[in-house]
Amino acid sequence: MESDLALLRVAGERELGFELACSKLAECLEKLIKAELIRQGWELMKTHDLLLLAEELDTRHSDLVASILPLAQSLAEKYFADRYPGFDLEDPDWPTYRRQLLEIENLCAEIKRRVPSPPAAS
Repeated sequence: MESDLALLRVAGERELGFELACSKLAECLEKLIKAELIRQGWELMKTHDLLLLAEELDTRHSDLVASILPLAQSLAEKYFADRYPGFDLEDPDWPTYRRQLLEIENLCAEIKRRVPSPPAAS
């Protein structure tokens, strides 16, 4: 995840590959949501639907829903617009991208703090 986030930071700094960077940002959010769900005992389900995954967190009363849901809504909408011709009419919004990246980096740090360390080898 750290190498993905490092790459996304460079994309944001240099303002390169907006659609690809947003898609990768959505993928990172997906992985983080799934990590938090699995930590809570959720059985892994094959889906890339950010809104469905955010709803799963809400069902489990996660304190992260308030920060994840707006990201999931925005990135799911951006993903759809970039995938289908005729919907990609907006100019790249790099300031919003950089803000979302920072939010995802903060979520990553928080979720990592919640995952227990593996037991030490004897």
